[in-house]
Amino acid sequence: MKTRITELCGIEYPIIQGGMAWAADHHLASAVSNAGGLGLIGAASAPEDVIRQQIREAKQMTDKPFGVNVMLMSPYADDVARVVVEEGVKVVTTGAGNPGKYLKMWQDAGIKVIPVCASVALARMMEKAGVDAVIAEGTESGGHIGYATTMTLVPQVADAVSIPVIAAGGIGDGRGMAAAFMLGAEAVQMGTRFCVANECITHQNYKDRIIKAKDIDSEVTGLTHGHPVRCLRNAMTKEYLRMEREGVPFEEMEKLTLGSLRSAVVDGDVKNGTVMAGQIAGLIKKQQSCREIIDEIMEEFTAKVS
Repeated sequence: MKTRITELCGIEYPIIQGGMAWAADHHLASAVSNAGGLGLIGAASAPEDVIRQQIREAKQMTDKPFGVNVMLMSPYADDVARVVVEEGVKVVTTGAGNPGKYLKMWQDAGIKVIPVCASVALARMMEKAGVDAVIAEGTESGGHIGYATTMTLVPQVADAVSIPVIAAGGIGDGRGMAAAFMLGAEAVQMGTRFCVANECITHQNYKDRIIKAKDIDSEVTGLTHGHPVRCLRNAMTKEYLRMEREGVPFEEMEKLTLGSLRSAVVDGDVKNGTVMAGQIAGLIKKQQSCREIIDEIMEEFTAKVS
């Protein structure tokens, strides 16, 4: 299957794996790329030596293109931006900011730059800056989110820019992919579905929590201070939302979540940790390999659009 995204990234299928902090390492990225999609290493707030090693490990596990997701708010963003050039990474996606200060360096190195955008205004700004494509991410996604839904955001972004659009947020199967293409997308990015992949290093408790989730199990914390995060309901979200209702200072709420994502992903504390997951969690019913996930999605997608 060919779209402008498959041509741009040199991949077989227009499926991109989200760059999830603590979860998207070289094991997952290489497995997705070997299965025909585009795997991403999530740089999150990791220092340059960690990301360099992750990139080199991925190269040992796949000869297919893979990318790195650079979180622009990271204190190590400048270092990681340089590392992806030095290590010959083919694709960079960005989140939590504007990648403008790195664009020339990346483009001079032949890196394809694809920022995540939660609004039409940002997508237009990124096109003007010269990026290669944009990821229009709806509020249904897990982790840090915007306010527009995927259903409303994707078509508006597709109408507003001429570069390729990748849809993200609430997409986890072939039906969702088909819907995204009807809205104007030329690829999809999925995080939560790949969180439960066999090759993903997330703790089994984390995977089981996603698989057992119901349609109403996600909460959004941080709305009162403008930094909304979607995660699955547990003791931590209950306490955080109570603190928000009572007007507890942000600094106090921040203490509650400090290190909580790692606690859930790595240590398996799904009661007190932050279980970031999108609203698609209610549709995911089993654990599979990355190849099985992609093959299943493409089979369903083809049946829906044929």
